[in-house]
Amino acid sequence: MLDWRRPFGRRRIAAPEIKDSRAGPLIAISAGGRPRWTPRDYASLATEGFGKNAVVYRCVRMIAEAAAATPLTVFADGVRADDHPLARLLARPNPEQSGVEFLEGLYGALQTAGNAYVEAVGEGEPEELWSLRPDRMMVIPGRGGWPEGYEYAVDSRSVRLGRAADGWLPVLHLKLFHPTDDHYGFSPLEAAAFAIDVHNASGAWNKALLDNAARPSGALVYGGRDGEGLTAEQFEALRGQIDDLHAGARNAGRPLILEGGLDWKPMSWTPADMDFVAGKHAAAREIALAFGVPPQLLGIPGDATYANYREANAAFWRGTVAPLVRKAAAALTGWLGGRFADVRVEADLDAVPALQPEREALWARLNAAAFLTDEERRRMAGVEG
Repeated sequence: MLDWRRPFGRRRIAAPEIKDSRAGPLIAISAGGRPRWTPRDYASLATEGFGKNAVVYRCVRMIAEAAAATPLTVFADGVRADDHPLARLLARPNPEQSGVEFLEGLYGALQTAGNAYVEAVGEGEPEELWSLRPDRMMVIPGRGGWPEGYEYAVDSRSVRLGRAADGWLPVLHLKLFHPTDDHYGFSPLEAAAFAIDVHNASGAWNKALLDNAARPSGALVYGGRDGEGLTAEQFEALRGQIDDLHAGARNAGRPLILEGGLDWKPMSWTPADMDFVAGKHAAAREIALAFGVPPQLLGIPGDATYANYREANAAFWRGTVAPLVRKAAAALTGWLGGRFADVRVEADLDAVPALQPEREALWARLNAAAFLTDEERRRMAGVEG
């Protein structure tokens, strides 16, 4: 049997050893179609937002990379178990990805789509975990309204991922809160859509201004006799001459030779008309607000919420990254808890350097509290045993 996942050449492998995603063959035969995410147009949001907006791109990358860099710790029977099968699975979820790469894609999908999907492969205890594109997934609701399965579609082909014989669903659906949708989450990208349009339009305006020598245009006034105007032929010839010889950045500063009663009247913009730069910065701050990234970390001027970069970075980790990682850890615990005996997944925030000052301040307060026992100090500090 041929292994379709190998990008450079194909290698023969024994069929009984294959542990692969059921949705994988659909990806292999994909001809680069453009599926749409029901019920929202995910492709347009991803193109206009993540693909064309530097602020969105940086916000998504910052959150996904920071969250993926936060270690996930597995506890079995209340004791940390780094050699547990689930810990090894999270460190190497599938043959194509490392644990960090897998989690980065998972968190990135949450930020752009509001939904993230993980498929478990293997009988009994999962042996592989695969992240599936959210725009290709569709929830199949059951009689009670809860999902009874999922359909993964690529172009005109699809595969259904339903519940196992014991009722376990091999698909984990992570989603962000949506107030009006029962099955799909609401992404920060969609919440920031209007600000993204304003920011992109400001960039297009700035580009057009640069193409016109970075200054406002003007008007050619024809002072003919007795109010006589230009003929249609003269007007078209004059416009063509201006387009060819004076429009564009390469013609910036070229003098305009006037004759036959023509006069150049430059036009200028008022400060209010030129305030698009401030509007662009305001739109950038709104985008950062939707994603939960302090504008100071993005270099956006006009924001001084935090006294310094360190405070802004700590707020980013504490208010945005830590809740996201805890959410993923709790979802993995609830989903895989039925497949592994008495395990839970927790975010190891003690390993995050940005939160170390807060941790040290907590330890100092606990050490100063003489009325607490050592056991109470450990419990309040979140230390096992």
